Amino acid sequence: MSSDQTLQFRNPDQADQLAERLETLMADIDEPVTLMHVCGSHEQAIAKFGLRSLLPDGLSVRMGPGCPVCVTNMPEVDEAVAVAEQGAIVATYGDMFRVPGTQKSLADARADGADVEVVYSASEAVELAAEHPDREVVFFATGFETTAAPTAAILANDPPENFSVLSAHKYVPPAMEVVAEMPDVDIDGFLAAGHAATITGYGLFEPFVEEFELPIVVGGFEPIDVLLGVERLLEYIEADVAGLENAYPRCVSKEGNEQALETMWSVFETTSGEWRGIAEIPGANLVIRDEYAAYDTRERFDVEPASGGPDPLTEQCICGDIMAGKADPDECELFDEECTPGNPVGACMVSSEGTCKIWHEYGGHPDF
Repeated sequence: MSSDQTLQFRNPDQADQLAERLETLMADIDEPVTLMHVCGSHEQAIAKFGLRSLLPDGLSVRMGPGCPVCVTNMPEVDEAVAVAEQGAIVATYGDMFRVPGTQKSLADARADGADVEVVYSASEAVELAAEHPDREVVFFATGFETTAAPTAAILANDPPENFSVLSAHKYVPPAMEVVAEMPDVDIDGFLAAGHAATITGYGLFEPFVEEFELPIVVGGFEPIDVLLGVERLLEYIEADVAGLENAYPRCVSKEGNEQALETMWSVFETTSGEWRGIAEIPGANLVIRDEYAAYDTRERFDVEPASGGPDPLTEQCICGDIMAGKADPDECELFDEECTPGNPVGACMVSSEGTCKIWHEYGGHPDF
């Protein structure tokens, strides 16, 4: 596709042109190619619009650890449940409400009488604290850089004294490095998340490209965005070049949002943490710095995880393999049987960005 051709994002003719270009590139490469995107919104677009039906034979596009709800570890959910059971109002995003912990979800805690509220933003949680000055209000904060920056802005702006944050925020680049290093995961290129890159900038990926010699293309979330990102990755692979490209220039710059980054890193620092079902990842969890410890829930409450083991079905869940690009949802024995959106076993079946939930709703490999 010529660089001056206007993208219309859902134009069938452009989709056909891109599909033909993918066929040509795969014929030139003449061997299987596996790409990974690192965003639930990419998976939604791929599944909803049946984009895998346009991919040529030998080209696989898998979802990596791009769902922040899905990688929230069970003990982190247990901490939120423990805080709610100690009498605080716990506010969190809707996707977190039914994510299983070791023994309970926040939905279970509310059914048992705890005060758990669904909010759409960190600022809404602050409003809740202002409305209940006699209660402790805890924001169970999840998400990648896109939501970590707004959480940081709230803490940097003198929130109410009865407000605190239980941070389960995650930082994506170290997780990409872990996946790239896994011996049984053979990834040829990454489609990076455009909305996270609006904060971090695409220049963040330069060291990764140099170290792992793999191409990265930052992509948007409309069907043509995704196909264009895949096309650019195949062009790098065909040329045997580990390139870095911004295919989402209408939103992403090389530097990112410098003010948001400054605020985020003034409030948070990275630490090692377990990503649910994947691995202990150095530098991939965001925790609140000592300067803001007064608003750190872990400093205010006893948040020891619950005793006892998880549901035995959890041992059969392969969400970790799915998020690491090792398996597809329909390879799990629980998928759409014991594990459904109404009765989720793994976190990937809960969130709207979870691969299993998306495949349940739209199907993963449609045959049109």
